[in-house]
Amino acid sequence: MASRLSRLKLDRFLLVLITILVVGIAIPFPAPLVKGITLTSKVMVTILFFLYGARLETAQVIAGLRNLKLQALVFGSTFLVFPLLGWISYPIMQQVVGSNLAIGFFFLTLLPSTVQASVTFTSMAGGNVAAAICCATVSNTVGLVLSPFLASKLLPVSGATVGATGQLKVLGMLLLPFILGQLVQPWIGDTIRKYHKVTAITDRTTIAFIVMGAVSGATLQGLWSSIRLSQIFILLAACAVLLTIMLAFTWYVSKAAKLPYDERIVVLMCGSKKSLTTGLPIAQVLFSAQVIASVTIPVLLFHQLQLFVCSSIAAVLGAKARGRAEVGAQK
Repeated sequence: MASRLSRLKLDRFLLVLITILVVGIAIPFPAPLVKGITLTSKVMVTILFFLYGARLETAQVIAGLRNLKLQALVFGSTFLVFPLLGWISYPIMQQVVGSNLAIGFFFLTLLPSTVQASVTFTSMAGGNVAAAICCATVSNTVGLVLSPFLASKLLPVSGATVGATGQLKVLGMLLLPFILGQLVQPWIGDTIRKYHKVTAITDRTTIAFIVMGAVSGATLQGLWSSIRLSQIFILLAACAVLLTIMLAFTWYVSKAAKLPYDERIVVLMCGSKKSLTTGLPIAQVLFSAQVIASVTIPVLLFHQLQLFVCSSIAAVLGAKARGRAEVGAQK
């Protein structure tokens, strides 16, 4: 499993995030330093989404929209079924983990699908990689607008600045740089895709700064004293239940829709994921400093869990695909 995760280059990165979490809780940073880290992360978010726009070929989004049934299933799983589960579970989560962590869990269900993990696991499982790229890309692009909109309509207003002001912030800090990147994509897109590691390094560094700012800010305000270890275990269990439901739903609903097997894998892998890279920047824009750390925790937990679980599923499905291919070759 470790070798498979290393293909995503996320194993060391997750250790970095855990280290940042521990250090940020154990060592209180001075207020000016916390302010500087937060400001730096916001600048880096803007640069990151410009790079996303400049890297993405517009033709990929257009091509992905043509497979309406596949797109509808991934879109419905990501932005309808997930939020419905978040809405249903919110009153229960509020009682067992408190308002801020419950808001974070609810917010998690509103996020778009991740691109890198969805595509990689689809490939490992023997699915339709081109379709996965299209579905995950469309989900992330639409999510820049739809996730903040859903947050403004569904999340308790006491926990976030998710009204018109919050949505305008998203447009200014995330969507506008993305659009500018798309506009210059014909001229610089090939270069950025050639040096794709620049974007990869930027997104990891940006996430690290966001987590560092959120954790150190929470420590400065003494917020960690209100979070118990039992709440973290409950959140992890809730994430496991949520992921299990979505994996079962995406697999069987795509079977009922009579999609080809390789496209069922796409729905399974794209429709059950949530993006850390897109989710934390959106959270940073939408949420106040008082709750940003609490919102970050469920997103990090779910992200970690989906990597381990889906890598195992992808390995099993990939082995079956290779077995069928060998049998077919012998015939």
